Amino acid sequence: MDKIKIEGVLLTPLKRIHHPKGDVFHGMKKSDPGFSGFGEAYFSTINYEDTKPWKKHLEMTLNFVVPMGEIRFVIFDDREDSSTKNNFFDVTLGDNHYQRITIPPGVWVAFSGVGVNYNLLLNLANLEHDPSEIERKEILTDIPYAW
Repeated sequence: MDKIKIEGVLLTPLKRIHHPKGDVFHGMKKSDPGFSGFGEAYFSTINYEDTKPWKKHLEMTLNFVVPMGEIRFVIFDDREDSSTKNNFFDVTLGDNHYQRITIPPGVWVAFSGVGVNYNLLLNLANLEHDPSEIERKEILTDIPYAW
């Protein structure tokens, strides 16, 4: 397992059950670490070598799962009261690293498509989408990171 360098971020190994007629991909149970209620679930895609810029939710907990392809996530902690302030955490999830990453409110996340085919992201969020609780920053200029 990757060494997590951000307070409150969890990586949870998930089961992929192979079946000749189609696989089963576990996502989340309410008894799992990181579950903090249910608000909505949505899917998103990201193209190979594209990067979606920094986003910070002020109230929402994110639970990202990558059932198809591979997506690189970078998380940055700038919370004043955090023991991991100014740390980055970089992890790739997907076909060869099937896990769920839980991202608490107040930390920045950006992600990049690294799978050459189809990169599919599932977010199991504890709140419904509310644009007023999101902050955004540009990928290369606002938070310096070597992508």
